[in-house]
Amino acid sequence: MAKKIIKKLKLQILAGKATPAPPVGPALGQAGINIGEFVTKFNDATKEMVGDIIPVEISVYEDRSFDFILKTPPASRLLLKALGKEKGSGKNLVNKIGKITKKQLIDIAAKKLPNLNTNDKEQGAKIIAGTARSMGIETD
Repeated sequence: MAKKIIKKLKLQILAGKATPAPPVGPALGQAGINIGEFVTKFNDATKEMVGDIIPVEISVYEDRSFDFILKTPPASRLLLKALGKEKGSGKNLVNKIGKITKKQLIDIAAKKLPNLNTNDKEQGAKIIAGTARSMGIETD
């Protein structure tokens, strides 16, 4: 028989750098998870992605065991990384922070494809372009 899930957590943690300190520790502690075990497993699973923020979905079972699913980094983070910027524009219609090419959009869409609601890179690029426009990034 399958284990019963009692809680689901969604967190965004810096890859390879999870620590028991806030905000990770308290969120896991409230769910009854062994914090040290999670931190070790997460850091091992994300050691190749250091520098990216990784969304993680944690399923907590009634015997206090857990599983987690790693997602791809947020599109906004991938766009900022491609441009070499720290943050998007506060006034996206007035202040533009940069320009991104169609090829870069397709590359980002290819990376995000498992978490997008499409299977086509071209359509994924359109989704990513929408995110870019809302951040004050011009697209081709």
